[in-house]
Amino acid sequence: MSKQRRPPPDSVAVLRGHRASVTDLCFHPSQPLLYTGSADGELRIWDTLQNRTTASAGVHSAAHGVASVTCSSSIGADKVISQGRDGTVKCWDIGDGGLSRTPSVTIKTNAYHFCKLSLVKKPHCSSTQVDGRKLCDGDERESTGGETLDDSEEKVQGYLSEQSRTDEENTEVGGSKYIAIAGEEPSEVEIWDLNTAERCTRLPQSCSAGLSAFSTKERGMCMAVQAFSPLESQGFINVVAGYEDGSMLWWDVRNPGVPITYVKFHSEPVLSLCIDGSCNGGISGAADEKIVLYTLDNSMGTCVIKKEINLERPGISSTSIRPDGKIFATAGWDHRVRVYNYRKGTALAILKYHHATCNAVSYSEDCKLMASASDDTVVALWKLYTPQT
Repeated sequence: MSKQRRPPPDSVAVLRGHRASVTDLCFHPSQPLLYTGSADGELRIWDTLQNRTTASAGVHSAAHGVASVTCSSSIGADKVISQGRDGTVKCWDIGDGGLSRTPSVTIKTNAYHFCKLSLVKKPHCSSTQVDGRKLCDGDERESTGGETLDDSEEKVQGYLSEQSRTDEENTEVGGSKYIAIAGEEPSEVEIWDLNTAERCTRLPQSCSAGLSAFSTKERGMCMAVQAFSPLESQGFINVVAGYEDGSMLWWDVRNPGVPITYVKFHSEPVLSLCIDGSCNGGISGAADEKIVLYTLDNSMGTCVIKKEINLERPGISSTSIRPDGKIFATAGWDHRVRVYNYRKGTALAILKYHHATCNAVSYSEDCKLMASASDDTVVALWKLYTPQT
């Protein structure tokens, strides 16, 4: 007897209010709040219990819009970062559900592109000592076995600001205060300090002896970045970057002249990268017809395909792995959000609510909500495969 396929679930809420394409979104690390940014420069804060806007403001010019929004307990639960296509990144303070009138930090990157910035992800429960400093938990969490859930709230932890150190030392993790972003030279990745609004290093970077560095120019523009700090890196920032020619490069800031390794899993530009909570693997989406699950072996310095998922239609704008590491979701050009088992790569659901290109997808820290954003100006909230409490 054939197994009947269940119909795809409906969204539990639809958030309306943006007047332009919703380009990115992220959940507050501990409160029931959702941040969304749109192509007309607006940043909105939503209460996900009451499904209403609590605050909104034009944070970048309407002509350039918001490219990305991000937040993490590692930079402080009362902060959110917006990236505009006007060459700036701004850090905003949140109080009583509202935005500060002016940003606490403005970084002038002079980078005008579509690559979304990345905060530094650290492994779940990384309570490691680096030069006498304790590293706090990372942006997302995953149980090592992939079966048990940790639903405890992340505690906001401070970090120690280091002064007047070399570029290499400056990118050691107290590194939760850093962002990775495609640079003013679009084939390069830049690391910026959120405290000082200064650029720390570039990838690739010319050697001090004046020797020619590894070049990324022939790979085209950097289209996607994910910064992370695996346990094996002793607290230093690593970056996986995806390029216009479909290649991916894995960088360690201790050796900014040459990548750890480089691979080419895609035939078209890489548009989205997400590293899992263990910092030992992740997923990539591109303008071609496949999603790639890969593993990162820090001891060998290798990036190896774990599974390829072939799609009927091309174009994955965004990927997100749920904090417990069990499932992941993709946002597609075909107006669909797709949900998969992360360990096996098997399809679980195709969500067909949106009526235009899906630009972003994200999970709440407690794994209970997923949000999707689209060119159709709305945000959809979903409850799918929620962990048993």
